Amino acid sequence: MSTQAAIPVIQRGSLALTLRRLGRDPAIIAALVFIVLVVLFALSAPWISALTGHSAIEQYRDTGLSEMGLPVAPNAEFLFGTDHLGRDVLVRLAYGAQVSLTVGVLAAVVAALIGITVGMVAGYFGGWVDTVLSRAMDLVMSVPFLLCALALVSVFGPSLSLSIGVIVFFSWTTMGRVIRGQMMSLRRQEFVEASRSLGAGPLSIMFIDILPNLSVPIIVYTTMMIPGSIVFEATLSFLGMGIVPPAPSWGGMLADAAGNSLYLVASWLVLIPGLALLFTTLAFNILGDGLRDALDPRGRPVRRKPK
Repeated sequence: MSTQAAIPVIQRGSLALTLRRLGRDPAIIAALVFIVLVVLFALSAPWISALTGHSAIEQYRDTGLSEMGLPVAPNAEFLFGTDHLGRDVLVRLAYGAQVSLTVGVLAAVVAALIGITVGMVAGYFGGWVDTVLSRAMDLVMSVPFLLCALALVSVFGPSLSLSIGVIVFFSWTTMGRVIRGQMMSLRRQEFVEASRSLGAGPLSIMFIDILPNLSVPIIVYTTMMIPGSIVFEATLSFLGMGIVPPAPSWGGMLADAAGNSLYLVASWLVLIPGLALLFTTLAFNILGDGLRDALDPRGRPVRRKPK
């Protein structure tokens, strides 16, 4: 009687299981690789400027413009061509990536922190506290985004800090509503009642007992807020309410091309920053969807094999 060799059982932790699920999807791997490349591209902006010998704001009218004053197409000296002022598009794209990633990550993190705090307080205490905070979230969501941005810019002037503040103001409510709903469900769990019976205070219960159980929605929604913040910044810069020129930004590059109607004769001025913005936001969205499925496999649809 033959006996089969015992198959060793490998015990994997939650991190290993999450990475294993992420590695099974080629789209997630491609999105993660693209995000890493964009980050490296942004960090290497000074090196790219030194290598090409071109500044992001300097105008090269002799070599960067044609005899008719039009932008020069991509060539050996200007790999991505030049804009209407003879500035190197490649260098400006790299420095614009720094702005987009900085605004996207910073605004998403700050908005997530505000949303987590407000959502946890509203969901845990309930009653009039929940009513006041919920109506505050409804009020913020009802404010017109562009109208508020125009009013603030007319008073304080365009700046990077103002862009981040506007994006945070209009982004934290999504996280707040999600965390509020999760908190209202978790506060009735037995481990919360046990902590309360042992004399734990509200802050201890919220941030020590309940907060670790909210890690999955926090990670997922924070990741998915980054592309929204990047698009917000590009929209503000496109409308002249973002970063102050001549500092480069992807939205500002698109605004320059559209404002001077250069897309008719210099398509690269629209295609290059437009594709960079499109693929960056798409990559973050794919990564956010992948993290949601990997961290919470119960939420994925069950695929039944045909009989």
